Amino acid sequence: MTAPSSAAGRFGGIGRTDGPNRTDGADRTDGADRPPPLGPAYDPYTWKEIAHLLLNLPVAVFGFVYAVTALATGGALTLTVIGLPLLALALLGARQLGKLERARARKLLGMRVEEPTPLPLARSGGPVPRLWMALKDPVGWRTLLYDAVRLPWGILTFCTVLVSLFVLWPVLPYLARGLTNVDRAMVRGLLSPSDELERRIAELESDRGVVVDTAAADLRRIERDLHDGAQARLVNLAMGLGLAKEKLLEDPDAAAAMVDEAHGEVKLALQELRDLARGIHPAVLTDRGLDAALSSVASRCTVPVKVTADLPARPAEAIEGIAYFTVSELLQNVSKHSGARSASVDVWRSADRLLIQVQDDGRGGARLDGGSGMRGLAERLGAVDGLFVVDSPAGGPTVVTAELPWRDRKA
Repeated sequence: MTAPSSAAGRFGGIGRTDGPNRTDGADRTDGADRPPPLGPAYDPYTWKEIAHLLLNLPVAVFGFVYAVTALATGGALTLTVIGLPLLALALLGARQLGKLERARARKLLGMRVEEPTPLPLARSGGPVPRLWMALKDPVGWRTLLYDAVRLPWGILTFCTVLVSLFVLWPVLPYLARGLTNVDRAMVRGLLSPSDELERRIAELESDRGVVVDTAAADLRRIERDLHDGAQARLVNLAMGLGLAKEKLLEDPDAAAAMVDEAHGEVKLALQELRDLARGIHPAVLTDRGLDAALSSVASRCTVPVKVTADLPARPAEAIEGIAYFTVSELLQNVSKHSGARSASVDVWRSADRLLIQVQDDGRGGARLDGGSGMRGLAERLGAVDGLFVVDSPAGGPTVVTAELPWRDRKA
């Protein structure tokens, strides 16, 4: 099957954005943090660059002393109980020195430098996990490296600028620009967070919370369904069989009627257990795959649904399950809220992604913030690095496109 053109157009225009505030690495070096055009005049920007270069020496001396003391003391005492905690505290302090350096670069060099993600020490558990988190903090280690290598550069820039103020003052603006460009490179290389790494850390922290909340909600639903459904019927069945046993000798006809009633309760309990198991993971999905499972879901929809699946192989079980429940939830919305006369489900693979498109000719107006169902689907797909897009203008039609990462099924 050829992928529907409407889906391709939507995905081509959406892109893989990851949030309203995301900026690419190119944006960070353009615009506000690009130095203004250089000239021989001593404008305010040039004086800021000169001030930055003159401050390099005292800042570099303090940072070098801090880095050497922290590494020497912490390294020498690692054989004792206090060695690793002291080194962890030194790394946390280095984070603060890096914060001051980024602030100085923003103020005097006009750089747009983002702050790295704070360490989640409060959520890391006891003192040992906190200690380990601080010890393996890449931001702290990069800052110590920055402070350790800056002393020769600080001496060079201080002496060069101080002498040039009296001897080479006509070319000092050009000299200051060249020296501060090296400073900018150092700050970007050692003190700036990695855009991709920071973004992925934030995503994974958010996704982990979504996965935990979703699993807890599913467990509560299963527990509630068992308690209110099959368990209640089995309790009534036990009571009915107990009464039938007591009446077996006194009133055989009444006992037989009670057994018949208990037999009906058993059938209902079995049916509820089957429905519950199908809600957890349907047998048809396990046995026959996504195509047959989606056809089964479509047959229970109140409007005619055309299912088209073009998959060269079966994806991983987790991805297959998420795709199944996504389509199931969307078709339930079609039955309950759309007022549609027909619907369609298209599933296909494109490179390393599994694409799903559910379309109906109903009244439209569906929104991600319109209810917990759509929002829950978006969160569940986002937790596995997926994408969920709703296009539903008033009056219809409604087109919902979902994207999941493709992972091959293990043999």
